[in-house]
Amino acid sequence: MKPRRSLVLESSLAALARAVLLLSLFLLFSGHNAPGGGFVGGLTASAAFVLVFVAHGGRAMRNAARFRPTTYLGTGLVVAGLTGAAGLVTGNPFLTGGVAEFDLPLLGTINATSALVFDVGVYLVVVGLMLGVLTAFDLEEGSP
Repeated sequence: MKPRRSLVLESSLAALARAVLLLSLFLLFSGHNAPGGGFVGGLTASAAFVLVFVAHGGRAMRNAARFRPTTYLGTGLVVAGLTGAAGLVTGNPFLTGGVAEFDLPLLGTINATSALVFDVGVYLVVVGLMLGVLTAFDLEEGSP
């Protein structure tokens, strides 16, 4: 039995999915100054892929994701692992945070922390995991 299509969801999906992805990036980058971070941002980004999955199916979700779930998972694990190991190189314990300051002409002084890079890795792991779960739920014929 083929599920019924939702005209409201399909017509509003493009704008809604983009807005949810933008919100996920906001949560990712504001994570250490306010509630948010890699995990919450990744879950929010996953919600956008869930919307695409519900409205159009697994094939459209895989096209929207552009990469396989294992690519997101592997990249996120490598980024988070290397960020954690960076402290070992400097003789500090694993996951020791670091700060770099940059003077940009129009923006002034910007502080970049290693915690943000670690959160990007967590973000990618969460998105990859959720894409993998959605792919496992996909019942369309010809799905990998």
